[in-house]
Amino acid sequence: MSTRYATSLCGCCWALRPRYKRLVDNIFPEDPEEGLVKANMEKLTFFALSAPEKLDRIAAYLSERLTRELNRHRYGYVCIALEALEQLLLACHCQSINLLVESFLSTLRLLLEADRPHLHMLATNSFVKFANIEEDTPSYHRSYDFFVSRFSQMCHSEHEDLETRNRIRVSGIRGLQGVVRKTVEDELQVNIWEPRHMEQIIPALLLNLQQDEDSSSGSPAEQTEVCFRELLSRAAYGHINNAIRPVLMHLDSHTLWEGHGFAVRCFQIIMFSIQSQHSHLVIQQLLGHLDANSKSPASVRAGIVQVLSEAAVIEATGSVGPTVLEVFNTLLRQLRQSVHYQQSGCYDNASERKLQDAVVHTIGSFANTLPVYQRSEVMLFIIGKIPVPGIYPDLGSRMIQVMLLKSLLQVSERYENSNLLTALPSSFLEPLLSFTLMEDPEVRLLILSILTSLVDRQHNAEPSVLELKNEGSSRQDVLFIRKHAQRLYRHVYLTCKDDSSGRSHYLALFTLLAVLSLELPNEEVLVDLIRLALALQELASSNQDRSLSVLNRCGILALSSALLNLLSHLSQSPSLRQHITEVGVRVLACELPYMGPSQHACVCVCVSEDRGVEEEEHRRLLLVEKFKTAPFEEIAAHCGSRASLLQSKLDRVFELIVRTPPSPSNQASRSTPLHEMKFPDLCVY
Repeated sequence: MSTRYATSLCGCCWALRPRYKRLVDNIFPEDPEEGLVKANMEKLTFFALSAPEKLDRIAAYLSERLTRELNRHRYGYVCIALEALEQLLLACHCQSINLLVESFLSTLRLLLEADRPHLHMLATNSFVKFANIEEDTPSYHRSYDFFVSRFSQMCHSEHEDLETRNRIRVSGIRGLQGVVRKTVEDELQVNIWEPRHMEQIIPALLLNLQQDEDSSSGSPAEQTEVCFRELLSRAAYGHINNAIRPVLMHLDSHTLWEGHGFAVRCFQIIMFSIQSQHSHLVIQQLLGHLDANSKSPASVRAGIVQVLSEAAVIEATGSVGPTVLEVFNTLLRQLRQSVHYQQSGCYDNASERKLQDAVVHTIGSFANTLPVYQRSEVMLFIIGKIPVPGIYPDLGSRMIQVMLLKSLLQVSERYENSNLLTALPSSFLEPLLSFTLMEDPEVRLLILSILTSLVDRQHNAEPSVLELKNEGSSRQDVLFIRKHAQRLYRHVYLTCKDDSSGRSHYLALFTLLAVLSLELPNEEVLVDLIRLALALQELASSNQDRSLSVLNRCGILALSSALLNLLSHLSQSPSLRQHITEVGVRVLACELPYMGPSQHACVCVCVSEDRGVEEEEHRRLLLVEKFKTAPFEEIAAHCGSRASLLQSKLDRVFELIVRTPPSPSNQASRSTPLHEMKFPDLCVY
């Protein structure tokens, strides 16, 4: 017999085949439904462990068998061959496992390239099991590019059957999760954080996260969020930008910044998942994207700003780091630009106003994450950006002033200070007070609110406060009031004189002075405030300043009387309290309710004053019309009746002043005339 004939005969005889092939063939049953022959699989595993150099041959033969069965559409045997490969992978932890892995991954590629969804899911499940195996030795030449691409495609599945589509997508998501787990811890593996990989993985995840109608357990959306969080939690410092950039691109291309809140939810997941020390990188990315979209519609810019606001709330306190002023500079630049767009009519005004409100809110959110010393720097930075007080060159400058002051108010409302010298240094207080002299009533009102929020450390100005807090003042507070008191009182006085001041201004002035008296409860401050209140009474009562309207005079009197009433309760002088109460009773007897001692009554006058002005204006117009059209005799008769009415009222007033009010015992005793009464020294101005 020739050698060639002998070799051919040995190849045809099963008994003469290599042992590893016979062991592999023995694991396949006659009926594939019976599954893997476990006893023979144990023999194959023992042989592989005993002779690890044969692993590559075993894997290659198993892969050959699987390919043959796949071509014959005998999917039961395909599953058996794949299961055998999985068990060998789980059992073998040695250097030779790399040879086994290559055959295993080649087999999975073959299954993933087939046109059967159930094979795709079968291959994905095997890959996930493989990804969870911790290998003892690194691999230098292994590539996962195909799996990243294929699993990402599965995440985009549009299979006609909804249930099948969801199963394919979930498999794709789990496959991507397996790739991340397998590669992220091994520097010798493929760099999964490269842009070419992130630009496939991130959009595939966001697509399924976006379609969250079914968020039940095991749904694509639920599985996506788990994978997305795990991916971000593993991101190192140098990987954050590559992971965030595809997110921004996806939101842009699918117009997801506005409306549905998906962008906010997406970045909430990001901020909660990444390591806290890296959160400022996300903020920087968002700021840069906001600048890049400076010419986009206001709704898009507002969406980015809203995301910034939410991200700032989640961000760890003080982690903005050296980019603090950059953050506020970007936001203020966007605010100015929005005002410019609104004035030029380039974009919708309503959308621009929403954007401006969003920016102001975001500035407050960022300020709330900063330590106290940085908030002081931010307030100085903002006030330095406000146009210098004076006549507005255009309406845009006025709007910029208002928006920047609103931003400053947002920061001041969250400012917690230990003393007034720190909260209101001269470099900040002087430009702030200069704005109280401006003609714009809205600007003046904002300044008063800012001052109140900075002075009110005990939150006495809050409407919900039922008991006023009066804890005393520190040495720094006393130094502050001695240095700045007269300038502050002067600006309060001038604000009261402004004819454009209304109900809200007098109420804000009273709140500021009341808070100041509670924060600095010492005799020096009380005396100064009493002098200020008496000076305001003199201003409202005298006829020297004829520019004051009736409304202004009533508001000033209400302010001074309410302030005196509060100071009388804070003072340690019973005589002052008794005197103010008696004066209030006499004023009420003269039917001048705006000078009553009750703060609530004083404020009520300011609240009903707008209607009184409207009625007065209506009567004036009727009177003018009557004088234009009525006969002379009727006008003369009307003037005569008015003169008689005026005389009767004057007589009544003189009678009230001169006549002594009856005592409770109905005895005719005379009191001291008003011009001879002696007031306490503290009330003398």
